[in-house]
Amino acid sequence: MSEGQKLKEIALLFFKLGSIAFGGPAAHIAMMEDEVVRKRKWMTQEHFLDLMGATNLIPGPNSTEMTMHCGHERAGWKGLFIAGFCFIFPAVVITGIFAWLYQQYGQLPEVEPFIYGIKPAVIAIIIMAAYKLGKKAVKNTMLAILGIAAIVICLFGVNEIIVLFGCGLVGLLIYFITNKSNTLNIFVPFLLFQGVSETSISNIKILLTFLKIGAILYGSGYVLFAFLDAELVANGWLTRQELIDAVAVGQITPGPVLSTATFIGWQLNGVSGALLATIGIFLPSFLFVLLLNPLIPKMRKSKIMRAILDAVNVAAVALIVEVCIQMSKDTLTDWRTILIAIISIATVFIFKKVNSAYIVLGGALLGYLLSFF
Repeated sequence: MSEGQKLKEIALLFFKLGSIAFGGPAAHIAMMEDEVVRKRKWMTQEHFLDLMGATNLIPGPNSTEMTMHCGHERAGWKGLFIAGFCFIFPAVVITGIFAWLYQQYGQLPEVEPFIYGIKPAVIAIIIMAAYKLGKKAVKNTMLAILGIAAIVICLFGVNEIIVLFGCGLVGLLIYFITNKSNTLNIFVPFLLFQGVSETSISNIKILLTFLKIGAILYGSGYVLFAFLDAELVANGWLTRQELIDAVAVGQITPGPVLSTATFIGWQLNGVSGALLATIGIFLPSFLFVLLLNPLIPKMRKSKIMRAILDAVNVAAVALIVEVCIQMSKDTLTDWRTILIAIISIATVFIFKKVNSAYIVLGGALLGYLLSFF
């Protein structure tokens, strides 16, 4: 296959995923694993796990960075940029439409009936991904114990970044206990911009503020909420209700939740503000992945880094399981959502080759039909 054909394949795949990938990073990664490992065989499941584990150790939106890694594996740096752009683009456009409607009418359109059945269907996709990735990640009893401990610790509310780095440290300690080698070489890219405290808003301030957030953000959408609250509400750029509405739009639209930046940028300075906020929050991820991707095979060849990666990979799967548990508690609240979840789980385990897009669409259809009962 020529480079042009590969780039077209990457563009179509990640545009599709960006258009249907509801449910947050765990669901996005589950869909990606299905597409690039099982269906297209762009890489082995072990390498996908390594990419996922390494991505968890750098700032930025994990699922968006995973699209970039997948694109890089298929077609180098061009694939990286095309995969990332095509995954982000649908969410940015949809969020921009919501931002315009919000600016015109002062409230969000009622979209809950359309996504009622999607969340329980997404849970099924996440369970299947956790099952498949877990089989590869849990290589021995020690890693199994570490994974179970990580799930329990996460359920007690410990920050996911602490869990990831903690598991990496445990993997390092296990290596030192079982080996005499004590050399370690770690590369962690880091970028930090100074904050903006003035209440007057210009495009350059919007760009720099969102560059800073994109460069140092770890964790879930709730962590993003805290960052945005500190940077925008505290400085008088937005009211807290406007911020809540912005984060809600990021949650209910497909693709990365960081498309919230598009909504906020629009409220701050129209189309140009939306564009610069979007560029600012996503640009660091492109740079981090560009730096990190070539290092991952070298990390896997190093025995000491392999021990750390194995532990971090188990922790990453544990985080997926924890997200699934939390989503189930929040989503499976009545007989309709429970029924959709059961049907979806049965479908993904019985018909293992079914495309995850059909699971999402089927969940939406079931949710719509069952809402009449």
